[in-house]
Amino acid sequence: MDKSQPCTVAEFVHQFRQTCPRPGLIATDMDGTLTRQGQFSADLIQALAQLQQAGWTVLVVTGRSAGWVQGLAHYLPIAGAMAENGGVYFPGRDRPEYLTEQPKCSNHREALAVVFVHLQKHGFDIVPAEDNRFRLTDWTFSTDGLTPADFTRMAEICHRLDWGFTYSTVQCHLFPLGQSKAAGLKRVLEHHFPQFTPHQVITLGDSPNDVSLFDAALFPHSVGVANVRHYWAALAHHPRCVTHRAEVDGFLELTQALLG
Repeated sequence: MDKSQPCTVAEFVHQFRQTCPRPGLIATDMDGTLTRQGQFSADLIQALAQLQQAGWTVLVVTGRSAGWVQGLAHYLPIAGAMAENGGVYFPGRDRPEYLTEQPKCSNHREALAVVFVHLQKHGFDIVPAEDNRFRLTDWTFSTDGLTPADFTRMAEICHRLDWGFTYSTVQCHLFPLGQSKAAGLKRVLEHHFPQFTPHQVITLGDSPNDVSLFDAALFPHSVGVANVRHYWAALAHHPRCVTHRAEVDGFLELTQALLG
């Protein structure tokens, strides 16, 4: 586990500019990172537009469902959006593409449902999330009422069944082993943005389902908004930088430093 002390935003931006003096690519989580109390704000839209105008390439990298994220990729001033923690990518207004090998969709969803029922039989009081019906590669349920000990036990049960498990500020996710935000982002970079190396990418997040984006061996320039500290002890990898402010205000703090 990475125990290094995170740097400030000013230090981070200075170090990043030494590696990448020109605008690079920002891959950012959504819930808890781009939201304020669960909603988008006018200052977020303005910041995304300013980054775009300044030459930055911005991707949203979220655990939200494919059905929700397709609309985001269409309406926000971003270059694309990845859904379901690395399962599906929407390149702007083009057709979506799978980032992991998938069996026939109906069979895959049935297999995920079996794992979910298995967790219920272990005594967990869980119901599918409201957006679960719009998903292609994973299965989700709310974190409401669940404890850190529950998350640990669920992960152990899923791994014994050869399935992955993670959670965010809003949802728990069941998914095929090997699926992650970092794995999906690497594939998106190779296929759509080969001009960017990992050293020219800034990754942002706030919770355990962003932990692969914090792996310095994959993406050395990572940022956590301040609320990431709620999960600090549970993270296998820590972000290189932690903002002073939480949620979208932390994203804006980084944006202002990059644009300034």
